[in-house]
Amino acid sequence: MKKFENFRANPSNSKWKNMISREQPLYNKENDIRTDFERDYTRIIHSTAYRRLRHKTQVFFSPENDHICTRIEHVTHVESISYTIANYLGLNTELTKAISVAHDIGHSPFGHEGEHILSEFSKKDLHTSFWHEKNGLDFADKIELLEDDERFKQNLDLTYAVRDGIISHCGEIDENALKPRDEFIDLSEYTYPNQYAPYSWEACVVKISDKISYIGRDIEDAITLGILDNHLDEMYELLRISPDKSINNTVLIHYLIKDLCQNSSPTEGLCFSEEAFHLLNKIKNFNYLNIYQCDRIKPSKRYFKLVLTEIYNTLKNCYDGENTLNRLKNLSKVSRMLSESFIGFVYQCYDYGNRDELKLKNRILFEKTSEVDYCRAIIYYISGMTDNFAIDIYNDIIGF
Repeated sequence: MKKFENFRANPSNSKWKNMISREQPLYNKENDIRTDFERDYTRIIHSTAYRRLRHKTQVFFSPENDHICTRIEHVTHVESISYTIANYLGLNTELTKAISVAHDIGHSPFGHEGEHILSEFSKKDLHTSFWHEKNGLDFADKIELLEDDERFKQNLDLTYAVRDGIISHCGEIDENALKPRDEFIDLSEYTYPNQYAPYSWEACVVKISDKISYIGRDIEDAITLGILDNHLDEMYELLRISPDKSINNTVLIHYLIKDLCQNSSPTEGLCFSEEAFHLLNKIKNFNYLNIYQCDRIKPSKRYFKLVLTEIYNTLKNCYDGENTLNRLKNLSKVSRMLSESFIGFVYQCYDYGNRDELKLKNRILFEKTSEVDYCRAIIYYISGMTDNFAIDIYNDIIGF
């Protein structure tokens, strides 16, 4: 127990100054009793990107079913799992909590399918992939706004350690050992998911907790929805449990957390036993074959593409250089909801001479005469939508 205490994120750590560094200084609060990571935590949970997660798909599109996991519930699971692991190992739980609640703020509507669709748009018009880890960092650094004491709106300006945890959290772990990197890199150097190891042990814990969280909950939801009715015998055999026992998220999480804590060390890294790691990979393969690629999900995927493509193309067709804003205002004849919502987003990102009036202190992101910048703005805008808002916009566009 507490095997990692000498490596926790605290002032005695050689990386500490880098960990708590920020791109922009936060406004000061007198007598603030919070640490840097606690301040990050509260800034994240007060952001609109975090709040919208409760209406975004995790795996199954089922907004009317309160018992199916949404993105916000997944984030809560990751926070809980990472806290248990970090606390047992002696790491900084304030940092794991902040990374956990922030790690998925860049997720699109409709889960990973929405991410794939936006990536198609991005590859076509921006010549680069869209991936939610990078989008999450962009939201924290550029898009999300909070009001300060004087009602000026500015970006979240999180610490380096939390920002690194967001972009480094990709849950796909192919080797059974995870250690942090030593290099203090510019996070803009990331060009694809999982390119670098996280900078802190705490971010490594969140990375593994992300996988522990979804691998079991997806099975539980699939059972609830009847998707695994014809595969339960296979599941019981895979987990080596009796059919009279329950297959649920709690049992799997307990087993994996305990195994990880018992087998990890600063020299070996965060790792499972060979038995647990092998089981984890078998469950992952089972899920991909029988859940993520099942026939029940395919109709919703086609619907998601229809919805997001119509929104993207409707906005893209409004581009007209300096006249784009007028075109967007005229869009209200087709969809007032889309016109007003996107114009509000545009004002945050472009310089239309009203930034003082809007009390904006965030960075100007885009050039008005750049079509590439405009397409990037559309992708940012769509990625922030909830499932139901995207559907409402689509219905507004096609309605009369």
